[in-house]
Amino acid sequence: MKRRLLLPYCLAMLTTAGCSMAPYQHSPEDTTKAADSPAKERPQAAKPAKPEPTRSPSELLKASLYQRHQEWKGIPYRLGGMSRRGIDCSALVYLIYRDHMGVQLPRTTRYQAVAGKAIKQGQLRPGDLVFFRTGRRGRHVGIYIEDGKFLHASVSRGVTISHMTDDYWKSRYWRARRLELESSSES
Repeated sequence: MKRRLLLPYCLAMLTTAGCSMAPYQHSPEDTTKAADSPAKERPQAAKPAKPEPTRSPSELLKASLYQRHQEWKGIPYRLGGMSRRGIDCSALVYLIYRDHMGVQLPRTTRYQAVAGKAIKQGQLRPGDLVFFRTGRRGRHVGIYIEDGKFLHASVSRGVTISHMTDDYWKSRYWRARRLELESSSES
């Protein structure tokens, strides 16, 4: 009984397969329908992608500083520390400049405060060092990002971004320094 069904089944398969493999032939109706159809149904040429605008060195540096913040965010402050177990403010600045900007800085805030050239607070650009007097002899350093924001290792919050207009930082602002950066190392 199974043999009797095999022949009709094979014939049905061959005829349907033959139909699906036949080349498509256009009829006159197809061309009139295509002309009447809306543009969205007709194939469109692919539009070239718009190239992304070239980012300035300043924009690249800001992006890099925000990336460094994400890498170090929340690492606790530890005086003299230089690792993910704990880091102080000058070590954070030292490591970011060394590893991501290709600049060798002194290790301590005292010597970082005389590196580069002095600038006024109104001249701050991304990557500038900002210094604060935090006590009779205490000094603190961070890296300016933009719009009054700076990246630093806070004693109370660990590595964070703070704003220079916050009352605490505003009243303790001391000076700013600018270092020469190579544009190729601002990544």
